[in-house]
Amino acid sequence: MHARIDTHQHIVPPAYATWLERHGITAGGLPIPQWSAEGALELMEAGGIDAGILSVSTPGVHLGDDAQARRVAREVNEFAAAVVSQHPGRFGFFATLTLPDIDGALAELSYAFDTLKADGVVLLTNVRGTYLGDATIEPLMAELNRRQAVIFVHPSELPAPPLPGIPPFAADFLLDTTRAAINMARAGWLDRYPDLKIILSHGGGFVPYAAERIARICAPDGSIETGIARLRRYWFDTALTSSPYALPSLLAFADPARITFGSDWPYAPKARSLHFTGLLDRFALDPMQRHAIDRGNAERLFARLARRM
Repeated sequence: MHARIDTHQHIVPPAYATWLERHGITAGGLPIPQWSAEGALELMEAGGIDAGILSVSTPGVHLGDDAQARRVAREVNEFAAAVVSQHPGRFGFFATLTLPDIDGALAELSYAFDTLKADGVVLLTNVRGTYLGDATIEPLMAELNRRQAVIFVHPSELPAPPLPGIPPFAADFLLDTTRAAINMARAGWLDRYPDLKIILSHGGGFVPYAAERIARICAPDGSIETGIARLRRYWFDTALTSSPYALPSLLAFADPARITFGSDWPYAPKARSLHFTGLLDRFALDPMQRHAIDRGNAERLFARLARRM
């Protein structure tokens, strides 16, 4: 079995799940899944996963009230940190912040990194229509860059009604990730904040497949070459993206040193997650590529999870 590091594994604290259900919120059109450390470890054993970096998924914690968002962010981050502490070497976590509340986000970032020892942050692609790349978020990005942080970008629902019968997780999530990637690139974030490591979920949405089409609007000089170079500075995870149709596009576009493994559990149920893991196992990769995707690239991001030889 492989000894993978899973950079796209979710956590659903029970109190957080209850809070979402009380507000009638689903997971991109699916019920909020149940989570337990035992269930996570069971999935990890079946999928050859040595360690998982836990993150809260959409809709995050900001439903319109700053004070409420700050309280819930603190609760979920302390819950995640406790899981990490209880299972040494098996988990890390991405801290949840309070965007669009910048002051709250900066305060929670400081607490999460300095006290809870978070491994990075999770940011949603958009919060009620304000996308990553927006100028209002710059103070947070500057502080994250100062800390040389890892940012896990997770899709949210599009700021538009879903098409009846097509839940947001099916296609809207991929477009939402692509929108955020374009917006961050065209805003110059990848140049102004060079010490950030930004992971795009689900193979970057449509970015690898459509890179040549979108590159020009990502470049200040309007050139395809500059736009491609900017887009290739992102990191990408394999969550739900390891099919024989998607992986060739991802591998043809992305820097091979910037691809990490992702399970998407439990929002992807165990059987679904293992289906994509099996596709990755059967895909023709050379041993160096496989090791890099399974854990080598992630070890460079999360040194404390690197094997001590």
